[in-house]
Amino acid sequence: MKAQELITEEIPPLTHTDTGEKALHWMDEFKVSHLPVLKNGNFVGVISESDIMDKMDVNQTLDVLFDHLPRPYVFSDAHIYEVLAKISEHKLSILPILDHTEKYLGCTSIFHLVSLMANTGSIKEPGGIIVLEVSRINYSMAQIGQIVESNNAKILSSYIMSSPDTTKLEVTLKINQIELDRIIRTFERYDYIIKASYQKSSGDEDIQFRFDALMNYLNL
Repeated sequence: MKAQELITEEIPPLTHTDTGEKALHWMDEFKVSHLPVLKNGNFVGVISESDIMDKMDVNQTLDVLFDHLPRPYVFSDAHIYEVLAKISEHKLSILPILDHTEKYLGCTSIFHLVSLMANTGSIKEPGGIIVLEVSRINYSMAQIGQIVESNNAKILSSYIMSSPDTTKLEVTLKINQIELDRIIRTFERYDYIIKASYQKSSGDEDIQFRFDALMNYLNL
């Protein structure tokens, strides 16, 4: 999925003649802590709630309050992973999207991204989740897939987390079965460490319920 497809129409940009007070009001209205700023239609940067709050007079216009604004953005053909990386790097709640002439096209938000990924990343599909701990040197998605498929199951999606200070990987698997005991036992026979598993049972909260609760929280 490319950045162009991630643009949300719900969050308008500010202009350089808008006041700090207006920016704060919009941030509260749209439930974000950043907004893009345009001057004569051109993208000049991103304003943050904390930067405005540091100013003495928020009734002044943005071009009076700020001589310079940071300019984090991605181009319209950037992959969604690049979008996520840029948001994480700059700790943003929104990210501007430009074409290759640096014309402002729109922006995306954390909430919008989470919603899209939930609908396209098999999160809403019925199934269970297994989190494995694997050493980097022994990691093989082919073997992991074979173990899952040997139990007449399929991997719907996978996610890998790593840290520079460890030789271990954390592999999260979404599997198209809600009963995972047989699959877990097979992984254990192959000496995989099961860090966590989430499957539907009488003692567990429903995964869909927890996802819906997260969406409601982000949309407050």
